[in-house]
Amino acid sequence: MRILHTADWHFGRTLEGRDRREEQTAFIDELVQIVEEKRVDLVLIAGDVYDSVNPPAWAEELFYDALERLSAGGKRGVVVIAGNHDQPERVRAAAPLAYQHGIVLLGLPKEAPFVSAPPAGEERVRIIEAGPSWFELAIPGVPHHAVVIALPYPSESRLKELISERFTQEEMQQAFSERIARLMNEYAQKFREDTVNLVTSHLFVMGGMESESERPIQIGGALTVAPSAFPASAHYVALGHLHRLQKLGDAPLIRYSGSPLAYSFSEAGQSKAVVVVDVIPGEPVREEIVYLASGRPLARWKATEGIAQVEKWLAEGRDAGAWIELELVVSEAIDPAEFQRLRKLSDDFVKIQRVLVRDEEEKQEAQAAGKREELSPEQLFRRFYERKRGVQPDQRVVELFARLMASARETEGGERE
Repeated sequence: MRILHTADWHFGRTLEGRDRREEQTAFIDELVQIVEEKRVDLVLIAGDVYDSVNPPAWAEELFYDALERLSAGGKRGVVVIAGNHDQPERVRAAAPLAYQHGIVLLGLPKEAPFVSAPPAGEERVRIIEAGPSWFELAIPGVPHHAVVIALPYPSESRLKELISERFTQEEMQQAFSERIARLMNEYAQKFREDTVNLVTSHLFVMGGMESESERPIQIGGALTVAPSAFPASAHYVALGHLHRLQKLGDAPLIRYSGSPLAYSFSEAGQSKAVVVVDVIPGEPVREEIVYLASGRPLARWKATEGIAQVEKWLAEGRDAGAWIELELVVSEAIDPAEFQRLRKLSDDFVKIQRVLVRDEEEKQEAQAAGKREELSPEQLFRRFYERKRGVQPDQRVVELFARLMASARETEGGERE
């Protein structure tokens, strides 16, 4: 059986206010192409389909269009679980209709999908047997059935369990991990030697590498699970929540597929992918990382030589097609008109931040004066002139300024007398 693992689509999410709808739509087109070219039998979507509990209508439409295309009219299995960003009832709303097409939608832990039979004479994906958070799936043309443990985001409220109200954070973390391990061991009793044994869940596993784009599952990190919580009899564990592609174990094979798009500049430079695994009972699992090309990359620029350096990079086509976060290092405040011109140089600038630094001479002057307001008139004039002209004033200009200042003081003194 060939399985494709993906997660954390976050439909509806933006990047510093920039709409990602076009990229998310392109991802679905690419995903459908991959499952067809790779002849995938089963697609696992491990949570966070949406970015919020109330996604825009276009995001829901894109999700259902993806399900219909991925299922291939019921010939390919599709399993979707809710993540911490998803509203469970919204994810499973179309479940009765979806089951008829071999699509399993689960919103809450301990849910049991419907056991359904395809219309007479039709070869479609069907659920042979099911219970809370597990089911056995038959896929046309595949000699082995899949037994899937599917545990949507298992918070205490969604589990409808109070793990403890008196534990310390460390005790709470251990208790939660042990509770998930007990659930997994209970459901794993349905695994058999002749079946493809799979686990999919949306949670934070110890050892996983985070990025800034994942909003915390729970303050304090209590909802953390040890890798040992997953049954050793599983062939593959497909996880969602962390947006970086990463492997956390080999026996069983435990993976985060990561998000298909980079959702924060902390992910700049990361390659996005889906995971394809081939499982035959009794044989080693084979995996393939399939890298995606549909999302725009993110790039961080640090310009230490002013706006002219930024203009040079743009002329060279640096990071063409990427969303760009620009850090502009300057020694003086930038004129507002010049800053607006900088913004208009490229539509790819998502975020521009100015970092004002002082050179060593200015630092010494500032330390001697105590603070900026106490700099001498000559020092203030030099800084003003450089900001406006872009160069240091020559000595004659400075001397002229000094004479004008002296004349002004004499005039002011005479008026006071």
